[in-house]
Amino acid sequence: MKHGWVLLAAALSGCAGGDYRPVSDAAVKIGAPYRVRGTTYVPAVDPSYDMLGLASWYGSESGRRTANGERFRPGGVSAAHTTLPLPSYVEVTALDTGRRILVRVNDRGPFAGRRRILDLSKGAAEALGARGQGVVPVRVRVVSPSERDRARLRRGKAARELPPVDEATRANLRAQLRASGL
Repeated sequence: MKHGWVLLAAALSGCAGGDYRPVSDAAVKIGAPYRVRGTTYVPAVDPSYDMLGLASWYGSESGRRTANGERFRPGGVSAAHTTLPLPSYVEVTALDTGRRILVRVNDRGPFAGRRRILDLSKGAAEALGARGQGVVPVRVRVVSPSERDRARLRRGKAARELPPVDEATRANLRAQLRASGL
């Protein structure tokens, strides 16, 4: 019977669309420094990552391979970041609305300049309420969500709903973003 399971697994892996990596949190990929459009990016573990900047969204790459080898699902709740380990989990806060979501980072990007710090999948942009806009001001910080939230995000689903950030805090974050020249 054990031999039968191996054959079944091999047969099913052929149905998965070829050589895409299964969605998993192991192994975490940090990667070597790389260069895009004249800029060198150095991936690194940064558990204290907490940045203000802009996020855009992308979604026309359906079925392509992400930087960690998974199949890109535009409707899933995922994102691309230039240097965070793959996968990583981040909390994204829309500074205009205060809406917060958890997102699984499994790809590299954005490469549109220093102003953009995150590319959201179409599904993540919808969950954040940012799909109708091209670029939104955000706060992105690394988090360690519960295993239940991780499992939902690995399946491309939204994690638990987070309470919004109050207006006073958002005003302070927007002022910091403006002071940084963005």
